[in-house]
Amino acid sequence: MTSIKRPMETLSIPSKRQKVDADDFFILPINPIIRTAKDHSISALPSSSRLQFHVIITDVFWHYPECIHDVFSLDFHADSSDTIKSIHDNIQLITGIPVTERRLFYGETHLHCEQTLVECQVENFAELSLVGRMRSAKYPGSCDLINVAVSFIFIMCKEDPPIDVHTTPKLMLEEFLSMIPRTDIEQACGHLKMFSASSAPTALVMLYMSPFGTNKSAADEAVRYFLTSIKSILPRDMHHECVPIILEFCKLLKEAAGIDDPLYRLCRGSLGAMTVYTALAAKFSRALALSAESLVDISELSSFVAPLLKEIKGCDPIVVPLTEDFRGVPHVYSDELRILYGIFHDLLSILESCLGKLEDRISSDMEQDKDTIYIGLSNYLKLMKELNSISKIYSGCEGLFWEIMKSTKGAFCRLVVMCAKRGEDHSWIFECKEVTNFDARRHLAMMMLPRVKANYEVRHEMLIDRSHLLAESFEYMKHAEIESLRAGLFMEFKNEEAIGPGVIREWFLLVCQAIFNPQTALFVACSDDRRRFYPNPASKVDPVHLEYFGFAGKVIALALMHNVQVGIVFDRVFFLQLAGHTITLEDIRDADPLLYNSCKQILEMEPEAVDQDALGLTFVHEVEELGIRKTIDLCTDGKTIAVNSENRREYVDSLIQHQFVISVADQVEHFAKGFGDIMGCRRLQKSFFKCLGLEDLDRMLHGNESAISVDDWKAHTKYELFKETDDQILWFWKIVGDMTEEQKRILLFFWTSMKYLPVEGFSGLASRLYICKTFESSGRLPSSHTCVYHLCFPAYPTSDVMHDRLSIITQEHVACSFGTR
Repeated sequence: MTSIKRPMETLSIPSKRQKVDADDFFILPINPIIRTAKDHSISALPSSSRLQFHVIITDVFWHYPECIHDVFSLDFHADSSDTIKSIHDNIQLITGIPVTERRLFYGETHLHCEQTLVECQVENFAELSLVGRMRSAKYPGSCDLINVAVSFIFIMCKEDPPIDVHTTPKLMLEEFLSMIPRTDIEQACGHLKMFSASSAPTALVMLYMSPFGTNKSAADEAVRYFLTSIKSILPRDMHHECVPIILEFCKLLKEAAGIDDPLYRLCRGSLGAMTVYTALAAKFSRALALSAESLVDISELSSFVAPLLKEIKGCDPIVVPLTEDFRGVPHVYSDELRILYGIFHDLLSILESCLGKLEDRISSDMEQDKDTIYIGLSNYLKLMKELNSISKIYSGCEGLFWEIMKSTKGAFCRLVVMCAKRGEDHSWIFECKEVTNFDARRHLAMMMLPRVKANYEVRHEMLIDRSHLLAESFEYMKHAEIESLRAGLFMEFKNEEAIGPGVIREWFLLVCQAIFNPQTALFVACSDDRRRFYPNPASKVDPVHLEYFGFAGKVIALALMHNVQVGIVFDRVFFLQLAGHTITLEDIRDADPLLYNSCKQILEMEPEAVDQDALGLTFVHEVEELGIRKTIDLCTDGKTIAVNSENRREYVDSLIQHQFVISVADQVEHFAKGFGDIMGCRRLQKSFFKCLGLEDLDRMLHGNESAISVDDWKAHTKYELFKETDDQILWFWKIVGDMTEEQKRILLFFWTSMKYLPVEGFSGLASRLYICKTFESSGRLPSSHTCVYHLCFPAYPTSDVMHDRLSIITQEHVACSFGTR
């Protein structure tokens, strides 16, 4: 029974993972199902099962509009023993589209006509994807031929006894290989991709494991023909394109037949004998040696190394000794390990030399010809990533790799800042943070945060009453769509006309002051550094405190995303918890100096004194909640267990864990979740904090902690309708130079909505600052346009008048929301 679903009735749309290239509809491999000598059957469901499933039309059948003009999905009922061909026949009855123009996929598995639903492991209520081949398919003849060959092999696997035909897999494979162009490398690679993606290796190994001798011989003949013929088809420097296919044969044969099987040994030997290893290494060595701009696309090396490493690591775990003599290494891939070892050292040596030259250029003419220099530099990072992966399988090589990266740290960090992009995996760099500087670590962290959208229409809008700033901001965030928050913010304060980046910066500063205000009871300030905060164990006095911690996590993530310095920093304990690290005694030094010193004394006391119960301690901890002191056991029956010289370390660790981990676990979890919501996933949240040091986060959240430099301020200020030599400008800088540090910050806030500068100082701002002349009376106070960093005032007649006006606006209560923003 079939029925046609109209577009509005569709159940779901296939995910991007299921999308197939319109020019090549069989790029997704079939899940390998190999028959072994002990098991000749393939089954996933009882053959009598009745299934209901949907066929989703995923591609554009533009040349059959009259057939499927508004059909989006087809509903089917079928027995699990029915073949895929019967499904195709029904689809053709409904749509009129020939089977030669379409394929069926289940997830990532291409379903062949000869297979049954049970063999394809199709489950009840599953979704199959109907994928069409566009008329512009690059190799339609080859495409049809290899799919016919695979279907033919599937039929051979099922027949008992084997079918009697006038062709063989070897003959069909011979015809397919004859269609591969000998001179067009791009087309040759396309044919090889076609061979692998059509599940030909899987089908041939299935046939090889058949209990019938004729089938086994036919498969053996076909695989041997492929191994010997492919080398004559491709030029030597393109042999690496065959490596993934041969590795796939090796993997399948190893699992199905074992390492002593003759065909497996032949595949292994063919892989080891290929001269691709040294040829590829030489190719990259030459490119590296030429110049920084000449490095070729590293994907060629990746396509060779990735499958080989995957296969090596899939064997029994082994770390190969640091030696070029691998003859004594009991490893199934000893030949490849030896050659890969040589490639690693050759490329690493030349890379070290290139990075040294690049580092010299950074300090001289890098900025002058950066557009030329940067071409191809992103491949350096990719090459380093590949070498780092290779280094892990050799004892000592990983350390050697990182030592060389440290020796060229300047060039390495510049490459990271210039070339690391969003969406790429840079986790390998976090393995050795010593090779990076603050700029590189900040760049990698910022690449994990969403990019603020330029379109205001997609940003989250908030209209906040200053008198209820924290509560209203919390409610807006609580009900906001996460996607709109990731896009950015559009802020207004009630009864104020100002909008734009200046208002957003001011809101971040004010809302963070409110969140971390001790009176809010969410966070506690460290006694020795009032800028540092960690979660308050007593925050649960507020029934919605955990929701506020989630809100706080979102605000901090958004502040970092908008590059706003909010003037607060995290205590080391809080930072380490967000990064997923264990808390130790040394970590609590700033958060609780008294407890830290007490624990140090307990650990340093003479054992005899501790054992004589001089401390009088048991495994309990006293805490105060809402003015009431409570005693909490640190372990079962803790009050009955005395602290002695043998268990004092356990006592100290338990005390620290309870005070700084267990007591605030929920608060940290909700803060981390809020932060992760903005980033997109919790895994990225931990990676964000792991790639940074505490000092890095200090600089990103608090900004420049040095006193504001008036000279730097002046150097980054321009003038409109004023000249630098005007009396008013000379008076202005003299007055600013005499201000207190707090007055300077209030003036900066009035001018820019920032109290704290970026780490780079005024040069880190998005643009220069401006002092603009107005033509109002001298009785008017200065005003500002914080979005564009404009400070406006009239030509005051005397220095005293200007001093009086600036004194008024550098009062905290006046600077807040004063002027034009």
